[in-house]
Amino acid sequence: MIEFLLHNELVSIEDIDPNTTVLEYLREHRQRTGTKEGCASGDCGACTVVVAEIDRHSDQLLYKNINACITFMSALNARQLITVEDLKHNQKLHYCQQAMVDTDGSQCGFCTPGFVMSLFALHKAENQYDRYKVQEALAGNLCRCTGYGAIDKAAQQALQEQAPDQFSLTELKTVEKLQQIMQRSKHREAFLAHADQHCHMPKSINSLAQILTRYPNANIVAGGTDLSLNVTQQGQKFKRLIDIHQVPELNIFKVTREHIEIGAAVSLDQCQTQLADFFPDFSALLERFASLQVRHQGTLGGNIANASPIGDTPPALIALSAELVLRKDAKTRRIPLQDFFIDYRKTQLQASEFIEKIILPLPNDRLDGGRTIFKVYKVSKRLDDDISAICAASWLLLDKDHKVLDIKLAYGGMAAIPKRAYRTEAALLGNVFDQQSLASAIPLMADDFQPLSDFRASSQYRLRVAQNLLQKLYIESADDLPSSAKTRISDYV
Repeated sequence: MIEFLLHNELVSIEDIDPNTTVLEYLREHRQRTGTKEGCASGDCGACTVVVAEIDRHSDQLLYKNINACITFMSALNARQLITVEDLKHNQKLHYCQQAMVDTDGSQCGFCTPGFVMSLFALHKAENQYDRYKVQEALAGNLCRCTGYGAIDKAAQQALQEQAPDQFSLTELKTVEKLQQIMQRSKHREAFLAHADQHCHMPKSINSLAQILTRYPNANIVAGGTDLSLNVTQQGQKFKRLIDIHQVPELNIFKVTREHIEIGAAVSLDQCQTQLADFFPDFSALLERFASLQVRHQGTLGGNIANASPIGDTPPALIALSAELVLRKDAKTRRIPLQDFFIDYRKTQLQASEFIEKIILPLPNDRLDGGRTIFKVYKVSKRLDDDISAICAASWLLLDKDHKVLDIKLAYGGMAAIPKRAYRTEAALLGNVFDQQSLASAIPLMADDFQPLSDFRASSQYRLRVAQNLLQKLYIESADDLPSSAKTRISDYV
């Protein structure tokens, strides 16, 4: 059984197909049709709802907008679900709704509930208008009537409203209700079942390991932003799921003297925020990872485990020498991330084994007078909310004379797996990082990669762009390079 709040209503569910999405539940089980189905893949935002959960550090509610169309019901356990129907109070529109009316932010109206819910979540996090934050918050909501100017005005009006709404006034009661749910389930694990479909919801890493040992063919779901597409796009039904979002050991973010430990179930949104001070380029890459709705649900471990050759995070993590801690039953092993991928969609994971955490070494020049360079470049058809054609991540260690002491050049979209350009690296290793060494190294990338052509990019395009991105790395790093190298850059450009 799972328990959650549908606004203020306590809901308990046990007999339901675990493949049921929140969107399907709202529309077909509860007749809440304000939440729309547009794409069923988390791209358009028409299905946006808000979930609120208790912040472990402050005991206050955190409000997050998510895509109901790609979220399984198990994700609601011990959370509050808020839909557009809940915003109107005492026959009066919520000020996020009223702002859309006042500024003519709605035209055909199909996308409007999703925009309103994203705006509602933004207002819960921000108390003043910031155009950049508004664009980030609404980037996952599409308006085909081209009403973005009016919607931006609606955001300006709504964010000026400082009066507490009904959710703020009842927050303490909501927190109390959610704490009661968590207390009731403290000594039992949630579970969903219907016919021959089952979903386990372990609350400890030991329990997760035991369930996987018992059911080695079960599918792990964390955010489910990729796994759920098998249901919504392919009509597949999973017979046994294991929802891991409530396993505390998989939700850690710990900084030690040597490294950062990131639990496999830590969300991409949380990674974006907490890695910003350590690896700004990695954080910037995550900001372009899908929409905020997807980043609220998707996890770092999930993006690695699905082994997509165009996944955004593996190239960056490989360049940063990340390692994985894998667990099977009570045993763990630690491997370099670059060795995790074997072939297209194939990894080193054994039956009943799962990713426990990611180990990321802290930045360290390791040499007096030297420096490190770390850059990540994503090339896609759209700047935001799009899948990479190419993702290039580069890490170099230079001595005080700008000689390359260590180097990792990792690419996504160039092979069946995220892969390093070993021949190109070897040509640069031990040489001064200048235009002359680049001229010798760049052609070798054609030996490192023979990329495929698909609807995102041709083989020739991918290779040329990958080569140009290495040149871009050099140009952007030129401030601290010898003056002779700068002259050659000027000649090249």
